[in-house]
Amino acid sequence: MGPIKIMVNGLPGNMATIFVQRALTDPGFDVISYSLTGPEIEDATCTVADMTFELIHPQDRQQKMDMLLDEMGTFISIDYTHPSAVNDNAGFYCRNDLPFVMGTTGGDRQLLEEAVRGSHTAAVIAPNMAKQIVGLQAMMDYAAKTFPGLFTGFTLSVKESHQKGKADTSGTAKAMVGYFNTMGVPFTAEQIVMERDPARQTKVWRIPEAYLGGHGWHTYTLDSADRTVHFEFTHNVNGRDVYALGTLDAVKYLSAKIAAGARGTVFNMIDVLKRK
Repeated sequence: MGPIKIMVNGLPGNMATIFVQRALTDPGFDVISYSLTGPEIEDATCTVADMTFELIHPQDRQQKMDMLLDEMGTFISIDYTHPSAVNDNAGFYCRNDLPFVMGTTGGDRQLLEEAVRGSHTAAVIAPNMAKQIVGLQAMMDYAAKTFPGLFTGFTLSVKESHQKGKADTSGTAKAMVGYFNTMGVPFTAEQIVMERDPARQTKVWRIPEAYLGGHGWHTYTLDSADRTVHFEFTHNVNGRDVYALGTLDAVKYLSAKIAAGARGTVFNMIDVLKRK
């Protein structure tokens, strides 16, 4: 079995660029020199690590995709585009029977999964591609299911900081809120405190300046009603490499599942970790 053919969508965005850099160093992957991009991008090409990619704009994507599928056969698409494009891109992948890994957060996640289940393809969809953070989420999911109501009577505060260009609230933070809800704590995603101001990130959060352009710092704090009991869960990530490495594993997992006949199936990063 040869290298896995992949198309990385979202260039020249930061996450797509970092993922390409990682994939090009791994002989297990064959990176296609095309990338779907947004309507706001004026450039026709983008160069990453000495490889030039043709950027495909929305109005040209079906024609180009027909050509690519005819020339190259099946490949896996990796989506690191923009939250506003999540559902439209997923619909495009499904209509073209393109298996995909959705690394972009945001959009209507229920609609996203329904699109895959109603299609002839399969996808890995997760709010976070960092395996270690996904492992933490799996532990929280276990606690929520095993000990519902565990934190009844406690109050929750959630704050998250990401680079200025991140448009949406962290999908990981939203997922964690869901676990705490099950454990008895009333809290909504709208109550999550989002930080996107580099000045505050440096002075208040003490995030290293080198990582202001790419980081994910999260803190979840629980306090009992009388303030005598305090819990705090924190995970801070500087840079984006951890997400790229997790995405590589997701692609390998999805490739194996597609080869085994998976169709109309949604997988997540916990599936990837379990390797089932």
